[in-house]
Amino acid sequence: QVQLQESGGGSVQAGGSLRLSCAASGLTASSYCMAWFRQVPGKEREGVAVIDRDDKKSYADSVKGRFTISQDNAKNTLYLQMNSLKSEDTAMYYCAADWPCDMTSFRALGMNPLRQSEYISWGQGTQVTVSS
Repeated sequence: QVQLQESGGGSVQAGGSLRLSCAASGLTASSYCMAWFRQVPGKEREGVAVIDRDDKKSYADSVKGRFTISQDNAKNTLYLQMNSLKSEDTAMYYCAADWPCDMTSFRALGMNPLRQSEYISWGQGTQVTVSS
């Protein structure tokens, strides 16, 4: 059973930075994608960034150039480095995993790798609040 646990959320002023972490256990698939999503109450969950086992990445337009997704396979941990934070980045941030999955297939098929329906396992979320 795959389990995901986020950490690193908090409150920060606009322009500041935070790094989110997601500790994964039980993910043994030969190909997988791991992603960050976020949700504001009353709105749909939005895909933020995704990375596959080969380190291919994709980002939502709203965070390109500000957020960086990465992974440490030795530690089974996913990260989201968030810089130049804005008030509109305030949300609950969730880690998610999908398998089998790879970015090459998504791109070949012209599919969006940041659709929440693609993802099988989810963490409980960590709150990020950005004050202006």
